[in-house]
Amino acid sequence: MNSEFLQSLEVMGLGMLGIFAVTAVLILVMVILTKLFPVKK
Repeated sequence: MNSEFLQSLEVMGLGMLGIFAVTAVLILVMVILTKLFPVKK
């Protein structure tokens, strides 16, 4: 295979991993905040 193609796959994989990590952190922060400050009815 082409060496540049394999390098681009590695960069794309790292980018997708970064997006997944940021999304997971945001969801975790939202869950923690809803536990700390529940909705008052």
